[in-house]
Amino acid sequence: MTLVAMLRRSWDEHAGLPLLIAGIVLLVHLYTNLFAGYGYFRDELYYLACTEHLDIGYVDQPPLSIYILAVIRWTIGDSLFALRLLPAVLAAGLVVLTAMMAVRMGGGKTAAALAAMGSAAAPVIIGMAGNYSMNTLDLFAWSVAAYAAIRLLQTESPRCWLFLGLALGVGALNKVGILWFGTGIAIGFLFSPMRRWYATKWPYVAAGIVFLCFLPFAIWNFTHDFAHLQFIHNATSGKYSGLNPLSFLSGQVVLLNPLAFPLWFSGLLGLLFWKPLRPYRALGVAYLVCVAILIANWHSKAEYLGAAYPMLFAGGGVVLERFFSHARRMWTALAYTGVLAVTGIVFAPFALPILPVDTYIAYAQVMGMAPSTAEGIPLAELPQYFGDMFGWPEKAAAVAQAFHALPPSDQARCAIFADNYGRCGALDFFGSHYGLPHAVGRHNSYWLWGPGNYTGEVMLILGGNLRDKQEVFTRVEIVGTVHSKYCLPYENNLNIYLCRGLRVPLKELWAKIRNYS
Repeated sequence: MTLVAMLRRSWDEHAGLPLLIAGIVLLVHLYTNLFAGYGYFRDELYYLACTEHLDIGYVDQPPLSIYILAVIRWTIGDSLFALRLLPAVLAAGLVVLTAMMAVRMGGGKTAAALAAMGSAAAPVIIGMAGNYSMNTLDLFAWSVAAYAAIRLLQTESPRCWLFLGLALGVGALNKVGILWFGTGIAIGFLFSPMRRWYATKWPYVAAGIVFLCFLPFAIWNFTHDFAHLQFIHNATSGKYSGLNPLSFLSGQVVLLNPLAFPLWFSGLLGLLFWKPLRPYRALGVAYLVCVAILIANWHSKAEYLGAAYPMLFAGGGVVLERFFSHARRMWTALAYTGVLAVTGIVFAPFALPILPVDTYIAYAQVMGMAPSTAEGIPLAELPQYFGDMFGWPEKAAAVAQAFHALPPSDQARCAIFADNYGRCGALDFFGSHYGLPHAVGRHNSYWLWGPGNYTGEVMLILGGNLRDKQEVFTRVEIVGTVHSKYCLPYENNLNIYLCRGLRVPLKELWAKIRNYS
């Protein structure tokens, strides 16, 4: 029997429960996307706008997730179900991949089940798979890279270096943060017998693959004044300035499911210090390197590290399986798996819009869970993640009413402007049903896309205050107000301003209003 056949048979013997868990995860997401959900998330509207401006880079992200979304949009459409189908499939796939890592590290059925349940019941993973973004792809990419590293450590096959380089390179073209993980793996190999590989060509071939994959985005940044670095700096010093290392570290416990702490922490300790997992110590070192990088940043969001945990769940499954292996303790393994499942169900409504909104509000009150945000903005009844799913169709409808009230001569030269990419994305996506022209804006890639041929002689502006408009236009009037229940407070009760007579040329003003954040 070949090694591949032996490994396949080994996995087949342990696949039952992980596949069942993955199937449940998939069904929960599909049900939510078909019959529940609250609406398009702010970032989804922006991503959709990006698909109409295909490029090799964007201010706030590399291009891969946008190209994948473009393919989805052109093949199965841009409904909520269509957008969120791939994240649902990847969430289920991640459960299976986590269990596979546990088996590859020497675990049996119990280890595979614990690892799978750890990924399935983690709120941060549930939430990231609840909408389309680069984050779901990032979760999967980190775990593919971790799996590649495990296979490399097991087989020491040069082909695994190619697999690892491709996983990290493609992942980096989706989200830059996976490069922290790649750096951690490289350092981890230095603290293991794998360091002898640095005398061969293969690590450098893998690094070359990463470089070639990431090169388009690097070129884009070089030709756009390193816009992504500006974005990261502004976000860190601005909306995330209230975060600190303590909030980052405490978030690791909360966002991964507090009762999963024994699972992933035992995985970390096992990878670092336990003899049976010693061959995979590089993964534990890689995790610590990522933690150090994010703490050094000082204002990192806790969820930035979320993609690192499936490999720790896998390692923890192996450790706890050995601990529970005594016949008198086997019931504890089953009980702990059940506890993870139950707490996953309890926490799921805080990460996934599966409950009707009024039911969710009542549930959160009973559970004592106050609305939360990482950005320090005012909140109402919903956390920022859910609040950002409300109010967008109403904005487009109100702006459309104001636009169509204009005489045809004004409509032909009227620019529609909004301050942030959520508003602009909503006006573009929902406004297309009303025949609105594309919106222009100053936020992130919308600023780069520019004002087009508009001169500023007639503009409809969504949001902001009257005084600011009067400083740059000769005539300003309020022609509508947008109200929406449940949206974030700063997105509610927005005025729509009809502005005429820009005091300075629009192209000159445009250079001064850029907002990368």
